Amino acid sequence: MLPMEMQQVRYFVALAGTLNFTRAAEQCNVSQPALTRAIQQLEHELGGPLFHRERGNTHLSELGRMMLPYLKSVEESCRAARDQARAVKRLERATLTIGTMCTIGPQLISELLVQFRTQHPDVEVQIVDAGGPQMVEMLEKGELEVAIVGIPGELPESLHQLPIFEERFVILLPPNHRLVAFDEIPAAELDKEPYVSRSNCEVFEPVRKELNSRGVFLRQVFSSPRDDWVQGMIKAGLGLGFFPEFSVTDPDLAVRPLVNPSFNRTIYLTTVRGRPHSPAVGAFVQEARRYRWPTTRLPTGTSETIVVGQQVMAVG
Repeated sequence: MLPMEMQQVRYFVALAGTLNFTRAAEQCNVSQPALTRAIQQLEHELGGPLFHRERGNTHLSELGRMMLPYLKSVEESCRAARDQARAVKRLERATLTIGTMCTIGPQLISELLVQFRTQHPDVEVQIVDAGGPQMVEMLEKGELEVAIVGIPGELPESLHQLPIFEERFVILLPPNHRLVAFDEIPAAELDKEPYVSRSNCEVFEPVRKELNSRGVFLRQVFSSPRDDWVQGMIKAGLGLGFFPEFSVTDPDLAVRPLVNPSFNRTIYLTTVRGRPHSPAVGAFVQEARRYRWPTTRLPTGTSETIVVGQQVMAVG
């Protein structure tokens, strides 16, 4: 038995609706002999007549009446699938899922998302929040098409990396901390200070090693994967914190640049090299290229800067 073809299903549904071979052929934009042959082939595949053809009277057979709801459902599903595919191509009723590292502050990309939605109002945007390694894994497995990441070390060669933003790391202080008096905090002033740790911070281990090599040793007193808990403990006076500048959300905390050395990271828009992407991904990448990313909110001075991310940027 030959596999059933979609045009046979479409011709059957049209003929069941008109009960007239001429009108059904016109509706399907084919010749009447072509429609007749397709119906005959379908009858052969299903094992019996679908229509009784009497003089001036065409009507569904018992088998035809049984098959109609099934084949009509197939035809409707196929039409809906075509409509959805066309809508996605036109960026209508499309969904864009963006992976964003949990250490990247929402305010960093919120205006970009608003700008993108303004230009493409029919695209639904969903955000997946996870750590850097998980983002990379989800990209490679095809669970994400695009992600915004900023992690130390080299990203896999399989990923295309578009650098979109440089972000400084800053020191967070409770309002009554002695270091609030400094406009900029030299790293040497951090020695033996109580430290409230962000346990999901991908960059602090290389930062810690660099500080230790300079004789600076922080005393970790608290750790949490949640930035709101960490900032709450800092505000309560438990210790100081080390944050990406645009991840700070508590306005009651004092924020100071760290200098001698200072630490920066590069944020990348990442996709998988050579993988075909949806029109929504292409549109988002274009908006990200045009977007004016925020600049630092704090004064900058002369300081040795260490980039805790990729040293070589591969832009394809």
